[in-house]
Amino acid sequence: MDFLKDLDRTVANALAEDIGDGDVTAGLVETDKQATAHVITRQAATICGRPWVDEVFRQVDADVDVTWHVDEGSEVAADTRLLTAIGSARSILTAERTALNFLQLLSGTATKAAQIVELVKDTGVTILDTRKTIPGLRLAQKYAVAQGGAANHRIGLYDAFLIKENHIEAAGSITGAIALARNTKPGYRVEVEVESKTELLEAIASEPDWIMLDNFSLDDMREACEIVKGTGIKLEASGGIETSEEMVNIARTGVDFISIGALTKHNEAIDLSMRFE
Repeated sequence: MDFLKDLDRTVANALAEDIGDGDVTAGLVETDKQATAHVITRQAATICGRPWVDEVFRQVDADVDVTWHVDEGSEVAADTRLLTAIGSARSILTAERTALNFLQLLSGTATKAAQIVELVKDTGVTILDTRKTIPGLRLAQKYAVAQGGAANHRIGLYDAFLIKENHIEAAGSITGAIALARNTKPGYRVEVEVESKTELLEAIASEPDWIMLDNFSLDDMREACEIVKGTGIKLEASGGIETSEEMVNIARTGVDFISIGALTKHNEAIDLSMRFE
């Protein structure tokens, strides 16, 4: 997946909403004033967002030199210097907030993903994101999830089937919906959501690629894993999974995937600051 295909447009939109018709405060600084600024994290984090930060400075002033001191996706301690920007003081001040907004948001997403992946690392389960992202930042957040070591589910509505309750109702049945999906887009991954053992058995008979277990109990998940054994069908657990204990218990049932909307929906930005010399 090309996560950066909308990079220039995403950054341009962010700068436009911040700068408008001009940065009046930066205008107080002499035009020839040069500066050196460092970005520092105030808390431990998995750092993510370098392409967006670099693009912010490029669009504001390509002559500002940005040097990174950490690798993308690396885990750092509090008070680590992340980057140094050298160039026009006006330009650095204008770029500061937009650059930090991208970096703090995406680092927050990557950090949360890394923490959850670490939590279940011994179970064999894969942590997935969802489409519950900030509008306009879908690819950026999906990128951050991957940098944190988790995996992407669908990118959007266009790259895989996810047949849920309302689709089933409209199509008439689980069997009918899966058959229609196979005929409409051969080769696309077909996943269907089930809410009971009866629906699970109907879904298995129609041979989807994945089955999503929506709000199943732990015992029901274990039973589902036994039922699909040998079929090649993958199982995904979903629905209101919030606590660490829940995630570990679900991972130990034997499901293949756990999808967690909170990875991108509940955004906890990393605390960063920019300091001028």
